[in-house]
Amino acid sequence: MTGPEDPGQAGPGPTAGGDPSPLHPPVGPGGSPGPAAADRARHVATRGTRRERRRARIRARKHWKLRRALLIIGVVIVLVVGAAGGYALYLNAQVNRITVHHLKPAPIKGPDLGTENILMVGSTSRCALKVQNPAYGLCSEGVTGVNSDVIMILHLNPAKKSVSVLSIPRDLFVPNARTPNAQVGAANKIDAALYEGPSQLVAAIEEDFGIPIQHYVELNFDTFASVVDALGGVSMYFPMPVYDAYSGLDVQTTGCIHLDGYQALQVVRARHLQYKGPGVTTNDPAYWPQENQSDLARIRRDHEFLRVLAAAVAQQGLGNPLTDARLVSSVVGDLTVDSGFSTAHMVNLVLTYHGINPFDAPQQTLPVMVSDINQYDYKGGAYGNVEFPIQPQDQQVIDQFLGTGPGIDTIGGGPLPTPSSVSVSILNGSGSSEAGITAQQGLAALGFNVLGVSYTPPVGAQAETIVEYSPDTSTEEAAAQAVARSLSGQVIMALAPASSSGSGLPGGAEVTVITGSDFSINSPAPPPTTTTTTTVPTGHKQTTTTTTTTTTVPPTTTTTTTVANFAPPSPAVQALAPWDPRSCTATGGEGP
Repeated sequence: MTGPEDPGQAGPGPTAGGDPSPLHPPVGPGGSPGPAAADRARHVATRGTRRERRRARIRARKHWKLRRALLIIGVVIVLVVGAAGGYALYLNAQVNRITVHHLKPAPIKGPDLGTENILMVGSTSRCALKVQNPAYGLCSEGVTGVNSDVIMILHLNPAKKSVSVLSIPRDLFVPNARTPNAQVGAANKIDAALYEGPSQLVAAIEEDFGIPIQHYVELNFDTFASVVDALGGVSMYFPMPVYDAYSGLDVQTTGCIHLDGYQALQVVRARHLQYKGPGVTTNDPAYWPQENQSDLARIRRDHEFLRVLAAAVAQQGLGNPLTDARLVSSVVGDLTVDSGFSTAHMVNLVLTYHGINPFDAPQQTLPVMVSDINQYDYKGGAYGNVEFPIQPQDQQVIDQFLGTGPGIDTIGGGPLPTPSSVSVSILNGSGSSEAGITAQQGLAALGFNVLGVSYTPPVGAQAETIVEYSPDTSTEEAAAQAVARSLSGQVIMALAPASSSGSGLPGGAEVTVITGSDFSINSPAPPPTTTTTTTVPTGHKQTTTTTTTTTTVPPTTTTTTTVANFAPPSPAVQALAPWDPRSCTATGGEGP
């Protein structure tokens, strides 16, 4: 279970006993049976009354032609909206629209013309639900936290008619998840950014990773369950019995099992999964082994579930008015988007991407290093289990996701500035006196204008290296990208906090590198190779010589990194574990 999102403040996690499961008579972590009858009543309550569903279908039929078009793009969207908040199968004019700041306009010229990134968030806000459900935790009982359980970005490229998905692990520790104030610092897990609203989450993603966001979509628990129920449920193959005390998942049998919306929600929310593997004879989940890397494991299963859900949609057939009406009515009123994401624009996306096969969309996860310390200490505050970024792996995945090259500004689209045009100051926060000099000499060797080195107290035993920039302009952000790409290790960018004096970064630099506990400076590129040939007349003959200069660009490589108290970098694409639920075949066997 994750720790508090703020020092001294309890996070909005589930209770120790978890929610009971409708798949099997509930068994708590200690092995005692739970109130199965009460659970069934609670389960039925989540579905709403027949009258309410009949009214929803009548309202849905009024605009079924528009909905049919919107559902086509919904199949694309469904690949990316993650667990615990729901999956979007969109939209009509009744969706909730809110003001979201920091969104970037889509490019209007060049090879990236019309390219968009849609931030898809699954919200854990219980208080935002129209009908309180004890299965999710009650707002009235103090389960009031607002976090983004899943953060996924959908990249749409109209020129290539391509779609790709990038997940950002929710436990990734970032410098500016929150707006700094006197009580709470800015650093936190990235899922905590939603506590201050969508604008802060958008800002954190753009400032920390250089990924421009054009639109925002948010869903909640009810939306997800309603979509699955509108499809008549989905089937998944369970190769081993699995249990999660926190999500309520309890599957004691193997094989292809049909799930309704509530049960599917238990699967995609599971991040404390225990499994009955080979050699385990007890049926008591309290004695089953538990997987590690819970955050990454859940993302892995979520990606598989998205494929299963997309297959269920395809099997029923888009364009079927009955299917369309059920799907759209299941999300109307529970879907929140930014005010600029108009219905007309969504229809335009339909026309552009209607031929996309959702099964072919690449799905990647930003690589991270998972800490093996149960409580990460940062400036005296405890943040539970966290993950750190890792370079150059993160930047390589982001470049591939956005379709950009190593020398391109991912926000502005132009070339990155040359090192000689970027001024840098070093703030040594590593706790080692040599680290500041190492950074100074290494960046100077790459051609950066290093203005000096100063000292700042370490934030903890483990600390990220932060590449800060200020003010918040495209020029300064591009300068920070140029510096960040010159570093390896646990490195991340950030917009510097506003200075009370208004003097900007130390020494008037464009970029400040705050050294942490693990970083290195990349080696300079090899010098260009030059071949010179001259033309010399000799009698009636002449010899022609040509001068050719070839610059060798260092190849892109994957670095193997070992850091004390951290697991190795996670891969961008993860294979399913032997115990993970997966698709079923048509005959009820184990799918691919």
